[in-house]
Amino acid sequence: MADRAAVEAALGVPIAALDPLHGGSLSEVARATLADGRTVVVKTGPLVDREARMLEAMAAAGAPCPRVIAVAPGLMVIEHLDETRAGPAGWAALGRALARLHGARGASYGWDEDYAFGPATLPNAACEDWPAFWAERRLMAWPEALPADIARRVEALAARLPGLLPRHPVPALLHGDLWGGNVLFTAGGAALIDPACYHGHAEVDLAMLHLFGQPGPEFDETYGPADPGWPARRDAYQLWPALVHLRLFGGGYRGMVERCLSAQGA
Repeated sequence: MADRAAVEAALGVPIAALDPLHGGSLSEVARATLADGRTVVVKTGPLVDREARMLEAMAAAGAPCPRVIAVAPGLMVIEHLDETRAGPAGWAALGRALARLHGARGASYGWDEDYAFGPATLPNAACEDWPAFWAERRLMAWPEALPADIARRVEALAARLPGLLPRHPVPALLHGDLWGGNVLFTAGGAALIDPACYHGHAEVDLAMLHLFGQPGPEFDETYGPADPGWPARRDAYQLWPALVHLRLFGGGYRGMVERCLSAQGA
């Protein structure tokens, strides 16, 4: 739970109530009701300052996301948004939001700061070649942490990426961890939360969005058509979050990893 005194110091307002929220397994999230009647969300963790900068980058791109209110060491306070159920209007809003996000372009692939999901590091050093970035900064970021047989198969696939992925796709601004739990559907549309931003091929976000669920058809209508050949590349992109889940949560995700590898002939 966030330290009440630290939150009050960051905001300059007393807290009337501080209640834990269901958040990710890698950070603590709480809802703070302030003495002036406002409600905010408090997130604690070692990299929340980097997350705050990512939220600000997404907002600058025109993508809806919670406003960053305050940042202190190990502490971030953001706008509280009331959540609703996903429906046709929400999926349509998400398609528009993601199209705006991906419309923001970088000079190269990567980000100016590394990131991490707990022990699973995300090296983000700039790279001019997209297959090289995906191989070196993602699939082969920590082969020593994978089962030996899986690591060998991943390495074999990584060596083949120049023939599977486009070399110079538009370096779109990515959410980087886009599954349904990181989309907050609201009465006003859809907001993006818990980013792991970097610049890369837009299909990375699309692949993950389809990994743990299926967007409504309204999403496709407002986002627009994917590039030709997208289904053939999807498993190469879905392999990365599958590897992260295998590392963080164990062998229950081995089947997902093996499916992605087999689909790419590895």
